[in-house]
Amino acid sequence: MQAALFLAIAIGFAPPDFERDVVPILAAKCLGCHNKNESSGDLNLQNNDSMKDLVPQPGPEKGELFRRIQNQEMPPKEKGKPLTEKEKQTLLSWIQTGASWPIGRKLGLYEKTTPTVGGLDWWSLQRLNSPVVPHFPGVSNPTDSFVRQSLSVQKLSPAPEADRRTLIRRLSYDILGLPPSFEEVNHFVADPGHDAYDRLVDKYLADPRFGERWARHWLDLIRYGDTNGYERDGDKAFAWKYRDYVIRSINADKPYDRFLIEQMAGDQLPDRTEETLIATGMLRVGTWDDEPNDKLEYSYDRLEDMVHVSTTAFMAMSVKCARCHDHKFDPITQEDYHKVAAAFWPGDLVGNSQTKVGGFDVLAWTDLPGKPKPLHLLKKGDPRRPGPEVFPGFVSMIPTLDATIPPKKEVQMRRLELAKKLAHPGNPLTARVAVNRIWQQHFGQGIVRTPDNFGFKGALPSHPELLDFLALEFIKGGWQAKPIHRMILTSATYKQSSIHPEEAAFSRIDSLNRFLWKANRHRIDAEALRDSLLVVGSGLDTTMFGPGITPTITSEALEGLSKKAGAWQPSPLEKQRRRSIYIHVRRSLINPLLGTFDFADTSRPCAQRDVTLVAPQALMLLNDGFVHAESKALGVRVSRMGTDAKTRIQGAWRLALGRDPTPREVSLGSDFLARMGDELGLEKLCHVLVNTNEFAYVD
Repeated sequence: MQAALFLAIAIGFAPPDFERDVVPILAAKCLGCHNKNESSGDLNLQNNDSMKDLVPQPGPEKGELFRRIQNQEMPPKEKGKPLTEKEKQTLLSWIQTGASWPIGRKLGLYEKTTPTVGGLDWWSLQRLNSPVVPHFPGVSNPTDSFVRQSLSVQKLSPAPEADRRTLIRRLSYDILGLPPSFEEVNHFVADPGHDAYDRLVDKYLADPRFGERWARHWLDLIRYGDTNGYERDGDKAFAWKYRDYVIRSINADKPYDRFLIEQMAGDQLPDRTEETLIATGMLRVGTWDDEPNDKLEYSYDRLEDMVHVSTTAFMAMSVKCARCHDHKFDPITQEDYHKVAAAFWPGDLVGNSQTKVGGFDVLAWTDLPGKPKPLHLLKKGDPRRPGPEVFPGFVSMIPTLDATIPPKKEVQMRRLELAKKLAHPGNPLTARVAVNRIWQQHFGQGIVRTPDNFGFKGALPSHPELLDFLALEFIKGGWQAKPIHRMILTSATYKQSSIHPEEAAFSRIDSLNRFLWKANRHRIDAEALRDSLLVVGSGLDTTMFGPGITPTITSEALEGLSKKAGAWQPSPLEKQRRRSIYIHVRRSLINPLLGTFDFADTSRPCAQRDVTLVAPQALMLLNDGFVHAESKALGVRVSRMGTDAKTRIQGAWRLALGRDPTPREVSLGSDFLARMGDELGLEKLCHVLVNTNEFAYVD
């Protein structure tokens, strides 16, 4: 081998560099089939043990490896893309010069990102970088600095600031999920203070309704439901206490690392309380089959759900895909999956009755007493094909974080150790994912536009330095979210108009507005729509916390249920006016209005809801009994303001849209009332207003 190398140098030919030239090719085209787990043809290319047989000395070009590469037999067409001519010549030159392999060098299966698989060098797995904040004259908010830098590279410029009426409505829906009143809008518009906007942000972030609004985003993510799903869809006793825990935690700005640990292992904390027990409801509020066809298989399906909800919610990585085999796209091994799963293995996987823990009436997760049976790595995920025993640990894909869990730890402390790994400042995914979710809810899309997938198949960040800056600020600030909200909400980027003077030209450059040269106009979500109808109509009941309510549902919506009469018992009418966050979420019967307007799928983590525009939505607003009832209630409110048409029209616009009508709108409204008659016409006019885009959209 040395002779071949000296010969190459002597004739002036530099052999390929192993690390720079050879390793990327082996990782991309060879290691998938030739590794310690799948050594096709008895060839393992993670080390050089096989090279002496495949690269004979002298005459390496006569060896089997040289021949197969030269004849383009490797890799086989059915196994992946063939070698390019450049890759082929690189490998042949490497073999001809002796196939040098550094002593002790072992190739990791995922050490390099290839065109088809993410490696340990994937961007989201690297340590958080502390970027230098770009400087732009007159720009003081770091968020704007990073956004402005990207805009300048793309030769784009930001839109002008939106008017105050637009800003207060945008803020109110984003932070509180409710429309501002006419009086609130006018007060803000007339406020002469230079800090009027900043004070409004602080006021809204301190409002208890903030927790009600933002809790819903988290409940989507952890697949919250008040019932089990499946055919009987029985109630989950005290699930609502978990929902209330989330609302309280968000309002208190509980540090996110503590929020995480309480939900993963609140029962194992030394300062355990009823609240921390309730927090573990995150693991319980998913679907549950009380009569599975195969109890053994179902216990492993439940285990998969535990792994999926925790790793998706906190790390945005699809670890569950490695249950049956090493992940196809990300550096997650099947052993990694089972190491994480082992933390949940001592728990009551097939039961759902842990409602008495430490004397509290709660829906909580606790480990069963005694030592659990061993957890084995399952061949192809089959419970009836157990492999070697697996012990608790963490995913090995994060280079800066020790994946081991000390073996001395008690069985009943496994989840707490796993939670500490998730919340560790050295885990770059947790903070990145969390601030990306905050950004997503304020702008409609995250800096990473696949909020549940920071892996190889996910989107790359549009502003990677900004993402790391926010993540580091999050950690430095004690993992508290409100300062991150405040930084984003007070930025010029957030306050932009949704209309840009160069709209047509800029749309050709960046049609998806990835670089944020304007604000994104969007429809309010299902809960905000229902709550807004109550605000302008019969009045929103602001009572917080407690068991959920069950709004009246038409008999037609009950068709197809196995227990029509008992499936849905409406709450008293006076209680049905509570916010939508308090609606009892029955998995087999989602409220029709919410379902029509893209309520989350409750069977799995939902990091981003679908936003559809379909005919049934228009039909729902035109024909639904609840919408008509609230339109009628709005009409009654307006009728009490006076008897003349102009006063009533003005009142209707102020209550429904938060502004005065234009002269043309007064004229058209007067004509409409004259034709339809006072009372019926007023109800119809109010119904028209709640069907407008202005009512349902935020600019």
